Amino acid sequence: MYDFIIVGAGSAGCVLANRLSSDPTIKVCLVEAGPKDSSVMVHVPLGIIGMMHSKKMNWRYYTEQEPNLNNRQLFWPRGKTLGGSSASNAMCYIRGHACDYDEWASLGNKGWSFQDVLPYFKKSQSQERGGDSYHGAKGPLNVSDLRIKNPLSEAFIKAAKQAGHKYVEDFNGAEQEGVGYYQVTQKNGQRCSTAVGYLRPAEQRDNLTVITGALTTRVLFEGTKATGIEYLKDGEKHTLRSNREVLLSGGAINSPQLLLLSGIGNKEQLNQHNIPVVCDLPGVGENMQDHLDVLAVTRERTFHSVGISPIALLRSLKGLVDYVLFRKGNFTSNIAEAGGFVKSSPDLSVPDVQFHFSPCFLDNHGLNLWQTVRHGYSLHACNLRPKSRGRLALRDNDPTTPVIIKANYLDNEDDIRIMVRGIKLSREILKQPAFDRFRGVEVFPGKDVQSDEELEAFIRRKAESIYHPVGTCKMGGDKMAVVDSRLRVRGVTGLRVVDASIMPTLIGGNTNAPTIMIAEKASDMILEDYIKKSLNEELLAVEEI
Repeated sequence: MYDFIIVGAGSAGCVLANRLSSDPTIKVCLVEAGPKDSSVMVHVPLGIIGMMHSKKMNWRYYTEQEPNLNNRQLFWPRGKTLGGSSASNAMCYIRGHACDYDEWASLGNKGWSFQDVLPYFKKSQSQERGGDSYHGAKGPLNVSDLRIKNPLSEAFIKAAKQAGHKYVEDFNGAEQEGVGYYQVTQKNGQRCSTAVGYLRPAEQRDNLTVITGALTTRVLFEGTKATGIEYLKDGEKHTLRSNREVLLSGGAINSPQLLLLSGIGNKEQLNQHNIPVVCDLPGVGENMQDHLDVLAVTRERTFHSVGISPIALLRSLKGLVDYVLFRKGNFTSNIAEAGGFVKSSPDLSVPDVQFHFSPCFLDNHGLNLWQTVRHGYSLHACNLRPKSRGRLALRDNDPTTPVIIKANYLDNEDDIRIMVRGIKLSREILKQPAFDRFRGVEVFPGKDVQSDEELEAFIRRKAESIYHPVGTCKMGGDKMAVVDSRLRVRGVTGLRVVDASIMPTLIGGNTNAPTIMIAEKASDMILEDYIKKSLNEELLAVEEI
């Protein structure tokens, strides 16, 4: 019997495991479907390339055919190991804009304004530059400057400034707008996932149990109270019981899937799959949002490039030595070394387009990277606050069957207009003099793609996810909300969702740091409720005596 069972040892789950088990009187069990994070691909930053290919440590989801993207099925990688997507992402440490959290609060989510959540960002962070009013220096999550700045990334910064964009030293400080280098969740040149930062210091505690290779199949209920979980491991079914709460931290895909499999969701969908209804909650799986991204790619002028490519890495003995002995060089690159936040229109109050610059030739998520010897550089542009909404649904009642993902990208016409402006801004930067000595042929969009109509067609043909799905168990008080402002699942007891799925709206930036913040804040709320409940139980026991 455990006090708390955490389902999913990802970006949020590892945080919960650390914070809750810090009280030695609380028994915690952390259950993860994937394996331990022992692979070298996890810890070497450049291993992100291999993580894209891994079937063992990546869920490798695909959307259904997207009607506004030429009926293409888009690849959605999600981490499946200790640390989750924090063990496989590009390590960019970005919080989003303050207005994003103020909007959450304005939607009725008390305690979630920027001033409310900033202390939790600071609590989580060990900022190598030192602490200040925006940053913490004593948290488990190490945040550092890059140990390598590729000449192409330097050219991007210079070119963006030539195009009229200002340089920003810290995207997470007082001002987000501008271009610069990303800080990364690394320590000593290695990835600092939540498994490294939070779970490693806690996993030897006697009151914390970690189970890997265990797929949770449903939450157990007594009436409407969550009492435990069932999971599959090595082909056998197991049961765990909790006397306090079950905490779902599976992410924007797995958490709503598990709710539905457990009888919480739209009753019509549950009836369709012969799942007994525990609570009719129509918002489960709805409100899906993601950042759609489009690449401008240029081939480098000479074969002997300065960029990162398979050929360059294979022939670079020095790069390998630099990493093994000194933890520096190309193998410390996060692939998205530089970028920025800009406005697609000067009349906007906040940036609505984000850039990620990669000093390599990218196409199709790098899944075909090893089949090409081309050298180049790539500039991502994504629409930060899309208005389109998608949904997730069960395909059947088998927990091992991937869910139906309908992202519904570009359903709102405003979204495609911003994407067109974004690719134009990318091109404007890439044509600046700073790139003259590197510039070869533009591969994407290509010289024949010039008009707005041609750019729109290109976006529908080539745009892909940049891996920020959120919102499928949204926080709020309206009829489509799944959790309240304390992340408790509505209509039942003993059950919370703590991950990116609770975001009511998509924040303007990368979603990993915000997910960690959510888990930090949730940990405080859970412990606060636990202490109150324990005191009440003690008082009742005294009264009975």
